[in-house]
Amino acid sequence: MPLDPAYLGALDLAEVTQTWSWRDAAIYALGLGYGDDPTDKGQLVFLDAGQGIQAMPAMVNVLCYDGAWLRDPATGIDYLKVVHGEQEMELFAPLPPEGTLTGRTVIEEIVDKGAGKGALLVTARELYDGATHVATVRHTVFCRGAGGFGGAPDAKRAAAEVPDRAPDGVVKIETPRQLALVYRLSGDLNPLHSDPDVARRAGFERPILHGLSTFGIACRALMAELAGNEPARVKRLGARFSAPVFPGDTIAFHFWRTGEGTAAFVARVEARGADVLKNGVFTYEARP
Repeated sequence: MPLDPAYLGALDLAEVTQTWSWRDAAIYALGLGYGDDPTDKGQLVFLDAGQGIQAMPAMVNVLCYDGAWLRDPATGIDYLKVVHGEQEMELFAPLPPEGTLTGRTVIEEIVDKGAGKGALLVTARELYDGATHVATVRHTVFCRGAGGFGGAPDAKRAAAEVPDRAPDGVVKIETPRQLALVYRLSGDLNPLHSDPDVARRAGFERPILHGLSTFGIACRALMAELAGNEPARVKRLGARFSAPVFPGDTIAFHFWRTGEGTAAFVARVEARGADVLKNGVFTYEARP
């Protein structure tokens, strides 16, 4: 059944205001695997208030989010057939370790991939601290079987390309086996990531890691390698989800410097020969 673009276009999504503490920031960082070396002060700065805690910038992806509208049957979307396609964040001001933000979400684009295939929905969530625009978060979902409504077949925003040469570097991060159970404490309680029976019914041998945890780990790796592990230097991160990560996997982030303060990347679980993030782009404040 195709979705209803007129209904979706008329949706007026309510603002969401969220307050968080430094403990929430620390829990989010633990959900990206920080703390695997408890003597590493480069990790402790995202975990310990006594170290002058900072917020991991990728935390903007979980703030002020409300996806309840995806479950509205009037949209024509079958929520059980919805998968996370792409994610992008742009930061215009540093994220504090505790504070309050208001999120305003709009459906930015609806793409018709054809009958029998599906549709892409792109949302943009603007995050504000009073009058200060802190971030824009774009979230793209693929609605399987919801195409064929006569919409545009291609997205307006082109995917980032990876250079056709050897990468300039590789950063590897081993994920703890309990990582999905920690990451879910930041708000995504989907049992696919915690219940072995649900995971098996979905076709997986065991629970998979949240895509946004993998996305946040990409920020962790690239921020440390290219931006001096300084959150204020992170400006943009985007990628397409292409395969699941299982907690315990080691993720290799292959990156290419593409200009001053810009890089392309691919994330791979080399043990399984799987690219888990593609078309990655990372933008940061370059320094001499």
